[in-house]
Amino acid sequence: MPVPTQFERLRVVLVATRNPLNMGAAARAMSNFGFACLRIVNPYEAAFREARSAVGASALLANAEEYSNVADAVADCTLVVGTTAFGHRELQHPLRRLEYGARLIRKHLRSNRVALLFGSEKFGLSNADLSHCHWLMRVPTCERNISMNLGQAVAVCLYELVRDAKSTAQTEKPKHATAGEVERITEILLDSLRLSGYLDRRPVTAAEERIRRLVRRLDLQARDATIWLGILRQIVWKMRSQKTEGLSQPGDRKTS
Repeated sequence: MPVPTQFERLRVVLVATRNPLNMGAAARAMSNFGFACLRIVNPYEAAFREARSAVGASALLANAEEYSNVADAVADCTLVVGTTAFGHRELQHPLRRLEYGARLIRKHLRSNRVALLFGSEKFGLSNADLSHCHWLMRVPTCERNISMNLGQAVAVCLYELVRDAKSTAQTEKPKHATAGEVERITEILLDSLRLSGYLDRRPVTAAEERIRRLVRRLDLQARDATIWLGILRQIVWKMRSQKTEGLSQPGDRKTS
C-alpha cells in the first residue's frame, strides 16, 4: 500500500499508558498503516521499548520520542485531536465521529502537523490533557462496552485515516499556528489576567484549563499568532510598568 507523504506529519501520542503490550500493539498498528512518528508521555512502565507485541515495528517503538508533559509532545503541531470513549463524562470540546474527524485530519495534514492523543487504558485523557486539544474524536461503540483496547483504538483510527486518503484533494492551505505558539499565547494571556486581577476570584486550575480551550477554539493561523504574541506582550509590559510606577509614587515625595 503506497503511503501518502502527508502521513509523515501525523504524531501519535500515547499519554500515561500503563501496559507495554498495548504500546507495542499501537506501534504495530502504526507500522501497518504507514505512520512512523510515535510519542510517549509519562509511560507507566519504563521498559515499554522491549514490548514483544510490536511485531514488525520494533524499530518504530525503539525510536519513540519520550516527553514529560503533553504541551511539549504537541508543541510542533497545529492541530491537536484527543480521543475519548465519552460515556457519562462532561466534555468541554466539540466531539466528532470517527469518519468525519478523519476527513478533517487528512485535510489538515496536507500542509500542517497533527497530534492524535490516546489516554491511559484505565482513565483515558485527563481534563488537563484535554485542555491542549482543539476537538475530540470517538469510535462509535456499543453502549454496553464503550471502552476499546488501546492498540485496537489506535488501529481503528489510523485505518479510517488511510481508508479514503486518495480522495483528499492535494491543495495547499494556509499554515496554522503550532501548539507551542498557541501555548505561548495562552501563557502570556494568563499573565495579563493575573496582573489585572481577573483570576483572583476564580479557581486557578479550572480557569487556566478554560482559557486554554478558549484560545484553541480561535484556530489561529501562523501569521496571526506572531501578531497576537506581540499584542499580548505589549499589554503585559504596559500593565507591569504601570504597577511598578504606582508602587514607587509614595516614596517619590520630597521632604523640606
